[in-house]
Amino acid sequence: MTASVPPFIAVVPARLASTRLPNKPLADLGGKPMVVRVAERARASGAQQVLIASDAQSVLDAAREHGFDAVLTRADHPSGTDRLAEVAQTFGWSDDTLVVNVQGDEPLIDPALVCDVASHLAAHPDCAIATAAHPISAPEEIFSPNVVKVVLDARGVALYFSRAPIPWARDAWLPHWSPERLDLAQMPAPPAPAVVYRHIGLYAYRAKFLRSYPSLEQSPIEHVEALEQLRAMWHGERIAVRVTAEAPAPGVDTPADLARVQALFRP
Repeated sequence: MTASVPPFIAVVPARLASTRLPNKPLADLGGKPMVVRVAERARASGAQQVLIASDAQSVLDAAREHGFDAVLTRADHPSGTDRLAEVAQTFGWSDDTLVVNVQGDEPLIDPALVCDVASHLAAHPDCAIATAAHPISAPEEIFSPNVVKVVLDARGVALYFSRAPIPWARDAWLPHWSPERLDLAQMPAPPAPAVVYRHIGLYAYRAKFLRSYPSLEQSPIEHVEALEQLRAMWHGERIAVRVTAEAPAPGVDTPADLARVQALFRP
C-alpha cells in the first residue's frame, strides 16, 4: 500500500439465505467459496484489515479456514449497511475509521476500485459516504429500472439516485416517449453535455455514520425507489461519487451468473 492510500478496513457482508441463489457465499469458485474469493480481492486492494461478516457459522468457518478474520452478526439485518453498522459497533472503531463494504457476491470486483472509493472518501471530509459510478449511453441501460442512475453536482457529490432515467434529456427523448409507448429502438443517446451515470454498488463509510445508520428513520424516497442510500441523503448526509471510465465486472445474483463466473475460475 502506498503512502497516498489512507488506511481502511474492508468488510465483506455475506448473508447465507438468498431467494434466487441459496447458500451463495459458499458457492464453489475454483475450489474456494465465493465469499473467500471476494475477500481475496478486498485484501489485494491494500485494505489494512479484511473482515467477513455473516449470520451463518458455516460462512465464518469457511473464512477462517482460508485465513480470513470473521465475525458473527445478527440474522435480521435488512441490508448490508445494517450488518456493517453492527460490526462497527462491535469493534468500537474510531469515528474517522474508513470502512469499505465489499459485497459478498462480487468475486470479480477490481481491487483498485475498492482502494479508489476509500481514497475518495478520505479526500472528501465533508462526506459520510463515498461510492462509484460510470457513464452509460445505451438507452436499454438508461431506461432499465434495474440499472440505478446517479446525478452529481459540480464537486462530484450525489444529488440523487434513481431507477428512472436521470437526468432527463427532454428535447432528445420526448419525441420517442409517451405514456402509452416507449420506443427504445429510436431513442438516441443523451446529447452532450448531459452524462448519465450508472451507480456501482460499492460503498466506503466513516464509522461514525455507520453506527448512526440503524437509528435513522426510513425515508419515503427510499421506499418508493427501493434504494437504501437514499435514507442517508434524506437525512442530509453527503455522498461523494468516484467516477470511473469502465463498468465493473458483474456480480452473482442468479444461477446463470454463478455458472458464468465458475467458468472463469476453471483451470
